[in-house]
Amino acid sequence: KSDGHSRGVGNYVVYCVGNSLVFRYQHTYFPSNPIFFNMDENQNIEVIEEVLSQPRKRSVYLESAAPFYQNKDANPISKVAPANVPNVPIRAFQEQKNVDSVLYESLTPMLMLMKVIGIFPITQRGPTFIVTPKLMIYSVVLFILICGYVGYIKWDKVEMVRSAEGRFEEAVIDYLFSIYLVPIVINILSWYEARKHARVLTSIMAFEKVYFKVTKKRFKRFLRNKPLIVTIGLLILATANMTVTHVTMVHFKLLQIIPFCYINIITYILGGIWYLYCNLIGETATIIATDFALALRNIGPASQVANYRSLWMMLSKITRDVGNAFGCAMTFLCLYLFLIITLTIYGLLSQIQEGFGIKDIGLAITALFAGAMLFFISNEAHYASNCVRVQFQKKLLLVELTWMTEDAQQEINMFIRATEMSPTDMILVGFFAVNRTLFKSLIATMVTYLVVLLQFQISIPEDQESSTNSTNI
Repeated sequence: KSDGHSRGVGNYVVYCVGNSLVFRYQHTYFPSNPIFFNMDENQNIEVIEEVLSQPRKRSVYLESAAPFYQNKDANPISKVAPANVPNVPIRAFQEQKNVDSVLYESLTPMLMLMKVIGIFPITQRGPTFIVTPKLMIYSVVLFILICGYVGYIKWDKVEMVRSAEGRFEEAVIDYLFSIYLVPIVINILSWYEARKHARVLTSIMAFEKVYFKVTKKRFKRFLRNKPLIVTIGLLILATANMTVTHVTMVHFKLLQIIPFCYINIITYILGGIWYLYCNLIGETATIIATDFALALRNIGPASQVANYRSLWMMLSKITRDVGNAFGCAMTFLCLYLFLIITLTIYGLLSQIQEGFGIKDIGLAITALFAGAMLFFISNEAHYASNCVRVQFQKKLLLVELTWMTEDAQQEINMFIRATEMSPTDMILVGFFAVNRTLFKSLIATMVTYLVVLLQFQISIPEDQESSTNSTNI
């Protein structure tokens, strides 16, 4: 209780004055501004004094409104100007020359044809690929012209020369030539998935760089002239197929065949680029698996196995990305081919009793080519997925681990686990995987539909005969 006795409690300083306590609170942010409290015998606290110094206010205003805030005697705002720079345009990204890539060059013939027909509005900028407005405008203009051409043909009411062999054949012809125009939707789907396709090509370029860093060598042209041959062959087959179909079934004029040929080329080219992608991935996986097998013979540090594991992870991701990049367009193409095959085979089987004619040649060719395309789409996707997974698993399971270090053995085990857990199937936008199982399921469904349709057709004459007999009675 003696005066002047004090004790520090945190930021408080307690003074004992008589029978009361005086608290002195020290501000954390304003240490020079104390607050004094008084506590009497009844423990009532009363603020004695609070001294706060007003902090300096900082004005924030726009430079154009400075006269409203500044005093006349205040110093005017000085503007800071940039240093004198020569009148030369500054480019954030210097233009780079196109990087050479063996994998991309293997796809170049087919991709160039896709640009011409307006379903690939993508160009290369150094190691990356982007969708360019110029190619997009060209694709849209070409699409509008083709749609206008098709509309003119429909508006002009081009008459189809129908045979007198039966109403069913006429109906099949009408359905076919209406369905032949449906794949024009592939143009829109390709534009929608163009950015995904560009990312896939960019990933392929990055993958090739990583392969060079790991193996210290570049890919050879293992596909050689195969892409060019496939591109030219599909272009000729698509045009010849539609021309023969028109000549044998409907006597169109030459100018009226052009839009049908263009749309048929789109379907063939889409299947062709899918075939080349799958073949490229499968051959690349085989080459990397062979290099990895050679590296395992004289394996050094465990980091070498880790590098090949990273390389495999990139390849498996590219495999999945290819399925996503072609998801909508390839799903539509598979359904379109399924419908074409079912309809044409139905038309051929319905004419067995009456005998085949010249017009059935077009149906047979269409069914054959559509079935072959569906088979190659499924088979090549199965081949690519199998090479990416099985080829590496075989090499890893045949490795002798007794003479390896513990780190290398652990990397081998992690590699095997990665091949088991990481999916390598080409799944179309998460709906279904493209493989041989898909082809078998489509064939089974097709047979079911054909059996049901043929039963309906066989039952029609019986119903007519029964109705005539009942009227005669």
